[in-house]
Amino acid sequence: MSLLEMLENQKKKNEEIKVGDTVRLEANDRYEDLKVTIHGLLIKKLEQENKISRLDEYELQKVTRSFTLEYIQNNSPHISQNDRNEIVGCLIDEICGYGPITEFLKQTDIEEIMVNGPYQIYVEKKGKGNVLTGKKFRDKEHVLHIIEKIISPLGKRVDETKPYTNARLPDGSRVHIIIPPIAPHGPYVSIRKFETDPFTINDLISFNTLTPEMARFLEACVKARINIMVSGGTSSGKTTVLNCLTSFINRDERILVIEDSMELQPRGNHVLRLEARDANIEGKGEFSIRQAVIEALRMNPTRLIIGEIRGSECFDFLRASNTGHRGSISTAHANSPRDLLYALETMTMMANIDIPLIAIRRYIASTLDLIIQQQHMEDNTRKTVSITEVCGMEGDVIQLQELFRYEQEGVDHNGKVKGRFVCTGVRPAFMNRIKASGVPLPDSIFSQLT
Repeated sequence: MSLLEMLENQKKKNEEIKVGDTVRLEANDRYEDLKVTIHGLLIKKLEQENKISRLDEYELQKVTRSFTLEYIQNNSPHISQNDRNEIVGCLIDEICGYGPITEFLKQTDIEEIMVNGPYQIYVEKKGKGNVLTGKKFRDKEHVLHIIEKIISPLGKRVDETKPYTNARLPDGSRVHIIIPPIAPHGPYVSIRKFETDPFTINDLISFNTLTPEMARFLEACVKARINIMVSGGTSSGKTTVLNCLTSFINRDERILVIEDSMELQPRGNHVLRLEARDANIEGKGEFSIRQAVIEALRMNPTRLIIGEIRGSECFDFLRASNTGHRGSISTAHANSPRDLLYALETMTMMANIDIPLIAIRRYIASTLDLIIQQQHMEDNTRKTVSITEVCGMEGDVIQLQELFRYEQEGVDHNGKVKGRFVCTGVRPAFMNRIKASGVPLPDSIFSQLT
């Protein structure tokens, strides 16, 4: 069944829908019917005049405003000016944007938008955690309409045969969508907002994510072409750190960036991008991350940057990092550096290569140099809680040694995490590579408590 057919099947006004353990009625504010009527008439008018695709956003807003105010004046003149302005704003959001979530996409202090079915819209604000907003959709049909608006320009689909997908908004914000039947109380939409002005390493220092000494060390590692993995849980700041690391790469290097949805913003003069793609409705046209890595190696990149490693592409990334593409960087989900190694082993075996586990471990140990561990703290800040060197094998175990770490000492009366960054005093074994590359890095960095 197509999404459009699902839209028609789900037109049930004022039905009761169970959300978790709570029964809610479909949203129906006092002007909802009026908004729906005006919206339908305006869309019909624009389609008849073939203007939808020809008008830019400013012109579309202007037409929406004038049509709405004229309709209200002719049919509901008793409505106050404030209410008229509110109705106009809602219709502009609906026609030119993404309905009730449009205003949140414009707010710079919001990092994530979470649609939990029609009647719950949460946002994650910087430093404040998740906040339930007063906004809501009319019904499931309304959410599905906005989903269609997001994915149709990208040639993607979501229906009963494939009830989930990843997408991106024109500004680059990452979108994950999951609909019934596998989300019975959905549809659910999660939007990780795209930073139009990406954070720099100095921003991370000012946020107390890491220290100037840690930043200087990481800069030296990138310039010396050390292979790096950024590890952490969901929303721990992995992509932000990866973005900052790419800023240290020489601008003339040929950088090849591979992602599920374009999110990274590498700064350079010679940047190429490959983006994964799902199969179409006929099951054809899929372009996986692993295929992207294989194709990338034929494009003579100086460095390979993968937004996130999740599966069999791990083997190809390690092989590239170990055979002529030193200085490659990626991220992966793991709660500690040791957990990351276990995850890399598992993902490498997903490539169906016929080699024993001990050989995979040796391959990882000989390829990966450094692990940056990120953590989302209790007060909604992000910390680089560990910078750890991969030191090779001892017996059948990969050896790690921590260079920097964050020691949490508690939480103050305002709920803010208390702690300090510590340098362990250990000098990494690859210091000779940093010196050979001509990157200045004083030994004093490894003898300071910060």
